[in-house]
Amino acid sequence: MNAITNLRNLYTPIQPTIKQTAEQVTYYEFLPHPQLQQYIYCYWQLKTTVPLAEPFVYRVVADGCIDIYFELNDPSENYVMGFCKKYTEFPLANQFHYIGVRFLPTMFPQLFKVNAAELSNRYERLEAVVPEAAAFISSRFQTHLSTAQIAELFDQYFLQLIANASFDDDNRLYDAIGIILQHSGVLNLETDLNTGISARQLRRLFEFYIGDTPKTFSKVVRFQNILRAKPSTQSLRKNKLFFDVGYYDQAHFIKEFRNFYGVTPSKAFAR
Repeated sequence: MNAITNLRNLYTPIQPTIKQTAEQVTYYEFLPHPQLQQYIYCYWQLKTTVPLAEPFVYRVVADGCIDIYFELNDPSENYVMGFCKKYTEFPLANQFHYIGVRFLPTMFPQLFKVNAAELSNRYERLEAVVPEAAAFISSRFQTHLSTAQIAELFDQYFLQLIANASFDDDNRLYDAIGIILQHSGVLNLETDLNTGISARQLRRLFEFYIGDTPKTFSKVVRFQNILRAKPSTQSLRKNKLFFDVGYYDQAHFIKEFRNFYGVTPSKAFAR
């Protein structure tokens, strides 16, 4: 399981648009039990502190992960969102309290034996994908629960699930993922992903466990690396960041960034 364990050390998926939400909307990430942290990146909460004057649109950027989420005031409404190769906007009401679980890449398919490609670029009712997990959420979660109580419920559920799970820890898959992460998504896929498996086999593994191809996953990783760097608008112009991270010109960089984020780099990183 060393290859799987290493994922968390190599990858920190972030959702930066939360910092630009209304003051009346808060977003909070909290860690699962230490034994779960190699599978689950975080639990998260998105909620209104007071009723808003108008409905709220929440933007999620591409992060390479699969999430479970639900409205705490109506936990029977629970969903799973697959790997996405572009940003997604969710029109919400003027009052809400969402809870979510963000799985590290490959971990949702590993735990639930689900083909990630069947969930890619969309969200689905959880009961149609993992009915046991949907039933657990519907029956155990209630409006009054604190974040500590929410974490405890999830911890108990996932610790038991992992104790009984069998993992396909194919080193060829996880070596390839590791190479992509170590290179921050900037690499020659034909020459740098030589892990003892054919390109066709590797693509099949990526589509099942990640939800898309090695190429698309690498692009998302590269995008996420740019977010972590937090460049200013000035440094984007001055340092030609797009060359350093593998884009052949600025127009290509801006187009792909907007596809993953929803706005241009200059708007995203405006100080």
